[in-house]
Amino acid sequence: MALEMDEIRRLAERVAASHHLEVVELEFGGGGKSRALRVFVEKDAAERMRLKTRAEAGEAEDLPRGVPVELLSGVTHEDCAAFATDFGTLLDVEDVVPGAEYTLEVSSPGLERRLTRAEDYTRFAGSLIKVKTFTPVHENRLWTGRLTGFADGVLTVDTAAVKQKKGSRSKVRGSREQAADSLVEIELKNVEKANLVIEI
Repeated sequence: MALEMDEIRRLAERVAASHHLEVVELEFGGGGKSRALRVFVEKDAAERMRLKTRAEAGEAEDLPRGVPVELLSGVTHEDCAAFATDFGTLLDVEDVVPGAEYTLEVSSPGLERRLTRAEDYTRFAGSLIKVKTFTPVHENRLWTGRLTGFADGVLTVDTAAVKQKKGSRSKVRGSREQAADSLVEIELKNVEKANLVIEI
């Protein structure tokens, strides 16, 4: 029996919805007794809006200071435990994970969360990100900068926001050319991996 990740995601999303959560990402890895199914969840859009409203009203003393509310998942330990209990039971009933032993791990996506969906790039516009591409863009596969936009399947990263590794961009003359040169356009289909970079 092959692992049906689409079916596992469908079941995870069904359980998550009943807990006012959204599934951000699923991973399955390891071998033998060390196999693990990792599920990353966050509060759903309505709950995130309530969290943002609380923060704007100054009623969010329980939130980390200095971290933009948009970056917070709002997920508590209790949320993860309740989801894990219900989802684990459903996985056992549906028998969609082949083999006898695996570990179910449920957590928030973290502050340096992976960006996996098109809507992530819209939601986190203005944030610092790190991107690795499948094929080079301007002779480079690794980019770090501020996500300035996402439209028509293309993300725009302003690399002037951070110092790039030596050799990642060619030198240009004049500040106007340099500003234009700092914007890198990357097609979403060329993104191998992307994640937020925390700003302190």
